[in-house]
Amino acid sequence: MNRSTRLGAALITGMGVLLVTSFAFAQGKAGAGAGGKKDEGYGYEFSDDPLNAGGFGPNDATIRVRPGPVRTTLIRPRTSFVPEMLKSVENL
Repeated sequence: MNRSTRLGAALITGMGVLLVTSFAFAQGKAGAGAGGKKDEGYGYEFSDDPLNAGGFGPNDATIRVRPGPVRTTLIRPRTSFVPEMLKSVENL
């Protein structure tokens, strides 16, 4: 395929994608589609809500998580390499 054929195929594909895609429409105002009526009294009440069960007060026991493991490397950098090297050279 030469360059103009590829360009034409890409142009046709791009136009096809743009023409096939649909538009997104925003939802109307609340209650506008249902004749302006509101659903009053609609909801759920949970009687065994765990947040109201207690155990979260200032005098209750706190939950503590163990800290993560301390990771150390087996290869440790020699921070005092130059002074050790000078000590070994002085003895020669």
